[in-house]
Amino acid sequence: MYEVKKQIYLDFTKNQKSSLCNYLRAYVKKYIESDEIEIYNRFIEDEKYYQELNCSKFEFLKDVICEDWFKKDTEKYIHECKKYYEYKESQRPIIEANKAYEKQKREFLKKVKMSKELPTKKQLYYYEKLCKKYGLEKKELASKLEAMEEIDKIIKEHEVTINIED
Repeated sequence: MYEVKKQIYLDFTKNQKSSLCNYLRAYVKKYIESDEIEIYNRFIEDEKYYQELNCSKFEFLKDVICEDWFKKDTEKYIHECKKYYEYKESQRPIIEANKAYEKQKREFLKKVKMSKELPTKKQLYYYEKLCKKYGLEKKELASKLEAMEEIDKIIKEHEVTINIED
């Protein structure tokens, strides 16, 4: 897409070219299900409509909108944008898999870190209160991870029995 961007709209200033390309890319994304010619025609219709109302975003297109070179350049850019979005969509499963893997890795590293740290006072206090409440024998907790797992285990066991009794 970037190579095509260098080859098109050579008569425009840097800002004009940039704003038009950004708008076209967003326009293609909005109407991604349509074919390229339909997107081009829709863009031209919209632009002519806004020019009639004297509120066009691209005043500099007034003189060149009907030129052949403008049509060719615009169709070429629309084609590249469609290819870009199709490629991006095809990469979505890979990206999602990478995100899931990174999430698992972060959780694993978090557990490793917690297994090396002493339990907090809050965890110990909460564990003691749960043991008293449910009449359980207290264990010596060696790490934050062990404390978290024991607390979760107690809550889950007694949550099930409470729900069954109801």
